[in-house]
Amino acid sequence: MMELKIQLIPTGEIILPPGKNGENFCHNCKVVASDGVRAMMESALTARDRVGVQDFVLLENYTSEAAFIENLRKRFKENLIYTYIGSVLVSVNPYKDLEIYTKNHMERYRGVNFYEVSPHIYAVADNSYRSMRTEGKDQCILISGESGAGKTEASKKILQYYAITCPASEQVQTVKDRLLQSNPVLEAFGNAKTLRNDNSSRFGKYMDIQFDFKGAPVGGHIINYLLEKSRVVHQNHGERNFHIFYQLIEGGEEDLLRRLGLERSPLQYQYLVKCLIRSVFINCIYVIKALRISDSHNSYFPFSVFCYGGEEGSACITSDTQIKYLARLLGVNGSVLTEALTHKKIIAKGEELMSPLNLEQASSARDALSKAVYGRTFTWLVNKINASLAYTDDSHKHYSVIGLLDIYGFEVFQHNSFEQFCINYCNEKLQQLFIELTLKSEQEEYEAEGITWEPVQYFNNKIICDLVEEKFKGIISILDEECLRPGDASDFTFLEKLEDTVGGHPHFVTHKLADGKTRKVMGREEFRLLHYAGEVNYNVNGFLDKNNDLLFRNLKEVMVMSENNILTQCFDREELSDKKRPDTAATQFKASLAKLMEILMSKEPSYVRCIKPNDSKQAGRFDEVLIRHQVKYLGLMENLRVRRAGFAYRRRYEVFLQRYKSLCPDTWPNWQGKLADGVSTLVKHLGYKPEEYKLGRSKIFIRFPKTLFATEDALETRKHSLATKLQAGWKGYSQKYVLSVFCLPSLAAIAVQAWWRGILAKRRAQRRRQAANTIRRFVKGFIYRHKERCPENEYFLDYVRYSFLMNLRRNLPKNVLDKSWPTPPAALKEASEHLRKLCMQNMVWSYCKKISPEWKHQMEQKMIASELFKDKKDNYPQSVPKLFVSTRLNGEDINPKVLQALGSEKMKYAVPVTKYDRKGYKPRPRQLLLTGSSAIIAEEGKLKQRIDYGALKGISVSSLSDGLFVLHVPSDDNKQKGDVVLQSDHVIETLTKIAICAEKINNININQGSIKFTVGQGKEGIIDFTPGSELLVAKAKNGHLSVTAPRLNSR
Repeated sequence: MMELKIQLIPTGEIILPPGKNGENFCHNCKVVASDGVRAMMESALTARDRVGVQDFVLLENYTSEAAFIENLRKRFKENLIYTYIGSVLVSVNPYKDLEIYTKNHMERYRGVNFYEVSPHIYAVADNSYRSMRTEGKDQCILISGESGAGKTEASKKILQYYAITCPASEQVQTVKDRLLQSNPVLEAFGNAKTLRNDNSSRFGKYMDIQFDFKGAPVGGHIINYLLEKSRVVHQNHGERNFHIFYQLIEGGEEDLLRRLGLERSPLQYQYLVKCLIRSVFINCIYVIKALRISDSHNSYFPFSVFCYGGEEGSACITSDTQIKYLARLLGVNGSVLTEALTHKKIIAKGEELMSPLNLEQASSARDALSKAVYGRTFTWLVNKINASLAYTDDSHKHYSVIGLLDIYGFEVFQHNSFEQFCINYCNEKLQQLFIELTLKSEQEEYEAEGITWEPVQYFNNKIICDLVEEKFKGIISILDEECLRPGDASDFTFLEKLEDTVGGHPHFVTHKLADGKTRKVMGREEFRLLHYAGEVNYNVNGFLDKNNDLLFRNLKEVMVMSENNILTQCFDREELSDKKRPDTAATQFKASLAKLMEILMSKEPSYVRCIKPNDSKQAGRFDEVLIRHQVKYLGLMENLRVRRAGFAYRRRYEVFLQRYKSLCPDTWPNWQGKLADGVSTLVKHLGYKPEEYKLGRSKIFIRFPKTLFATEDALETRKHSLATKLQAGWKGYSQKYVLSVFCLPSLAAIAVQAWWRGILAKRRAQRRRQAANTIRRFVKGFIYRHKERCPENEYFLDYVRYSFLMNLRRNLPKNVLDKSWPTPPAALKEASEHLRKLCMQNMVWSYCKKISPEWKHQMEQKMIASELFKDKKDNYPQSVPKLFVSTRLNGEDINPKVLQALGSEKMKYAVPVTKYDRKGYKPRPRQLLLTGSSAIIAEEGKLKQRIDYGALKGISVSSLSDGLFVLHVPSDDNKQKGDVVLQSDHVIETLTKIAICAEKINNININQGSIKFTVGQGKEGIIDFTPGSELLVAKAKNGHLSVTAPRLNSR
């Protein structure tokens, strides 16, 4: 018996699971698929009391902010983070992973009409993509919200959706990868930890994704806005600098940090506070290489400068080391940089004067240089990414575009400065554009459907935009004028100028102009703007400096002369010759914002509004006060009011009729006439009043949500009776099918069985014939196996050869020491020998290829030691597993006077030894130093004896396990007092080093019993060696040097 089942998936979408054979069909559903049927968005209305409505337009009390927030709360508690306001998507950051971003979810939203599925970021992305493809119009998606609301994640999800669902080729896949990989690079250099967000974007970003005529992404372009350069030199308490600094210091390789002259701890630097993890930086380097940014390590040279720029006490240059590293990293002359950081160039009456800077001025100059270098280098990085994303195919010059605007939302902090002023001005312009385009699209839809447009009353924020940007009278013009005027201009004179010029504006207030109640909450250095989203107080301190954003001319001259290949692209030499004063920061931002508005106006927009549920980043916590604040600043209630000014719900005739046709006997089960007539018949049967709906050319418009809710409730009731009829019909059909199956004639079954048995018998006979022929050929081949190749034995010989080669393949030697080899047949002995040699050569070649130069040098020394001492000296086997080192004495172990006495001679090896006097054999500690030309015996700060390798006659050592050896020198050499008796704890290593350096490999004598040596002119000494239980060196009664050493090995 068939049962009607539904399933609520995490997105809030209701689907019908597939049947036993994978098929699924529902008369009230538009889409039929083997993976389940998507029920339309209206299906969720029956659960609206529990999960809210999926579109705020369907709220009955749409003017109530409390009802708006309550609907958000219901959906948030059910992990339904997406809700529509018409075509606008509202997204609430869940602060946890939800299983709603898989490839299956992408496929569910791919190519589906906007309202057929539940709200999702993929629905917005797909709707923009399909509109671009079908209508041929460029699209843009505007993502806004507070810091930490999830704007960056939303843009990532959109990029991932296009990367997975769009057509792809090898070239297109490369572009997709680069589009996705540009995010972590820009986040590293443009994001930072703030009090509200651990990964806050400190710049605005607009990205164009370019699609070819097939709909595949083939390129991209990024424009950045208002990078917060002041964060480089100053961060609020509890916040951090840009991520890249901590990634560089904590995650950079030791070699890179050494080249940059940096220490591992961020606490060494004033500009930095805490650190991140190593793997992020390693991934960042990989992505930079993938984006084809040349010499990725050099890319960090300019950024490492800021670590030096912010060291404690660096306002006054007190360390030559710091300025040396700074000059090397910046590629400039150290003395010129020092002068530029501590002096200011003044041009008076055509003469250039250098005026020294005090501590505060020098600190400001340093910070200005840091901000300028970081800001320009960030722009260089964006340009490099754009170059890697550029669409270079000239064969198809026309392409379509989808733009992604990920920009800062409205910001209101306890202390609001120049950055917040610019950000909120940007949001005013976006709100103005948003309202205009929303009303425009509504009006166009009404006109297209032939429905009378009713004017909508709304707050027009053009008055606020004009207050900020109006020419000559706006705040930006006044700020620029104050920055450019001669005299003692300051932030407070700017505030006074504002009071004189725009003091009468209804949206502008200062402490001086305010009433008594407002003065209590405003400082004397603040002015207040009444934005569309609410009131914001701005502190004027720093406005002029941040707007000027100037760099001293002599600092600019130094940077222009830089030899760093990145900085030469950032600082143009033409800047020095250009007499025109550069535009201020506010003017530049105003111009770039105007261009952005032009870009957005030329495209069809979609909107994503992101909301942060709480400040503590906790999953499941819904802070109503914070959310009400964001709903206000995002203008969501104003947007809902504009959208609901006309009709709350609209659907195409075919969709509406398909869903609700079962409610009217005249339209059920199928309507044969015109769609408009069918909808008209249906709504009349349902009792719609004339003021509740309008019929357009292709859509029905319903004014009140309660009308739709009543229709949906009636459909839910109707489903039960339909289900009963369907079940009854299915039971009758299934019973007829069972009877027809069991009444088939038995003769048909017998005929089929007989035919099948005959087929099986033929197959068995054929297999037997083949097996008999194979056995016969093997027997004949075995009989003729010793004869020349002939038709009788060729099959057998081929099989024998094949078996040998396959056996050889499975049992090849594993390494050079493995001498095993399968026994070949007689016919393959010669070939087997050739294969064996080739295999051995290949293994030897592979082994040698893996040997590093250091290991090769180690093995060469070990080979020489083996030739000299193997089976000749007792303690040689103990030295084999121990690696020879380059020296046994570090630089601090050798007296500086000795190193000075050596001069330019390079020391190849050094080892502590014990020297026995020629008279009395008293042991004395010494150091044996080997250079390129001689062996030197040193005592503290003196060179006691130098033995040239050419004068070294030979070296004697015993066969026991002692460490004594004798260096024989000519007796007629006046410089030498006689042979030298030494003892070393590393005698094998020491003698090997001496033999190599002196090229005396054949001059080492290993003696048993005793060694004779020259004491002086014509005198000889003897060392007697005897085996014993422990090592003992002493003068014997006969005057010889007696050495007792244990035997470690029996030779």
